[in-house]
Amino acid sequence: MTYDSDSSPLIAPEPRPGSNLPEFTVGDLARRLKRSIEEEFGFVRVRGEISQPKKHSSGHCYMRLKDDTAVIEAVCWRGTVAKLAVKPEEGLEVIVTGRMTTYPGRSQYQLVIESMELAGEGALLKMLEERKRRLAAEGLFDPGRKKRIPFLPDVIGVVTSPTGAVIRDILHRLNDRFPRHVLLWPVAVQGERAAAEVTAAIEGFNRIQPGSGRVPRPDLIIVARGGGSLEDLMAFNEENVVRAAAASAIPLISAVGHETDTTLIDFASDLRAPTPTAAAEMAVPVRGELMAQILDDERRLLACASRAVEDRRNRVEGLARGLGDPRALLEGHAQRLDDRAERLNLAAASLLERRRTRVGELAAKLRHPREKLAQADQKLASESRAFDAALRHAVTTAGGRFDRIAGRLSLTPARVKLADGERRVADLAPRLDRSHAKGVADKAAKLASLGQLLESYSYKGVLARGFALVEDRDGRPVTRPDQATPGLEVNIVFAGDAKVAATIDGGTPRTEAKPEKRAEPRKPRVVPVQGTLF
Repeated sequence: MTYDSDSSPLIAPEPRPGSNLPEFTVGDLARRLKRSIEEEFGFVRVRGEISQPKKHSSGHCYMRLKDDTAVIEAVCWRGTVAKLAVKPEEGLEVIVTGRMTTYPGRSQYQLVIESMELAGEGALLKMLEERKRRLAAEGLFDPGRKKRIPFLPDVIGVVTSPTGAVIRDILHRLNDRFPRHVLLWPVAVQGERAAAEVTAAIEGFNRIQPGSGRVPRPDLIIVARGGGSLEDLMAFNEENVVRAAAASAIPLISAVGHETDTTLIDFASDLRAPTPTAAAEMAVPVRGELMAQILDDERRLLACASRAVEDRRNRVEGLARGLGDPRALLEGHAQRLDDRAERLNLAAASLLERRRTRVGELAAKLRHPREKLAQADQKLASESRAFDAALRHAVTTAGGRFDRIAGRLSLTPARVKLADGERRVADLAPRLDRSHAKGVADKAAKLASLGQLLESYSYKGVLARGFALVEDRDGRPVTRPDQATPGLEVNIVFAGDAKVAATIDGGTPRTEAKPEKRAEPRKPRVVPVQGTLF
């Protein structure tokens, strides 16, 4: 009795009568083939080229291994895929280790892969070249996206092994050139964990926010590793490391291997250094050289400024020789200013005197308000007398006419007509009285208006605003300085006809004959006229 791979017994079938060949079911035969192949090829190493790699949604990876003469199906289970040192890619030549088995559902045999490695350095270089071409097509190596390295970073982040000589070389070179604050993110620089740790370190430095805590954000990142074989540097050729370097917002310098070593991170970084020590030299300038440069620039700047000042001084002095003496120019203008000021004062005084004389002449031509009031009073009285005479004449004429008419009429109808005439005269009398009163009122209003106009022209309005009038004892106004002789007795007239006697200072009072008293102008009067018009 035998057992298959599922530990179920396999019973050999009995031969049919008349035949010595046993009969098998399809399942039995498939299980026998599966057990035979697994026992014969339980552990094999196969070299071939990967064809049609496909990762299933379950996590398993299916592919084909081929050479010039044959093709074999291969599968890598989900738990093994994460441990592979090489990612399966189309056309990659690899050496895989595993076991052979069958898949009865498709009547095919397949290789179950347990490990995978590149088949020689040529295959590795071919894979790297293909990866480089694909990433370059995505624009990750475009020079236009590379960032400028800061001239003097305050904080430098270093991604490397904490135990190797690389970090000591970087720190030593930084201390020699220009000491800076260094943050070390320890990572493995080779092996299966190296690529993931380097990627996490680059992304971790970029996640630090400026001023967010005790750990400052780096101004520059250096990814460094010492020299080694192509297999040792494979972590820096991985796609996730290259993409992290290209996506870094912080400027990044790659310093992987020696000067002849080239990895894909060198193309994605902002600057490539041939060695870790060279990366430190590229990161910071030499402090001594900077100080010497500053001192030299200071000396040259002072010399240049001195020469510029001297050139400007010589130019100003040359221009000054072609100009006149500023003091002489100012003195001439000052003298002209004094002359113009003196002439302006004299002109102003002369103009004021001419205006004063003109005002005096115009004032002399004006009639005194009292005279205009007296003339208006006389005119009003004359018109009143003429009106009275005209009224009396009209009344007399009407009365005579009435008497003549009354003498000729003796009949009763005539008496009736006379009575009608009397009634008509009686009706006209009030109208005549009203007309006479209205005419007198109009004349009085016009007289009052003229009086107000005269008052507006009168000097008394000026006196009411705080001025005073100086008159001699004869009532003549004193308008010029030569009239105010010392000792002259004058009257100072204020508002409201208030007068104060005074004497011009500077001499003894003089006595002059008092003029005759002027007759006061008569005030306008209105003579009422009463009577009856016949």
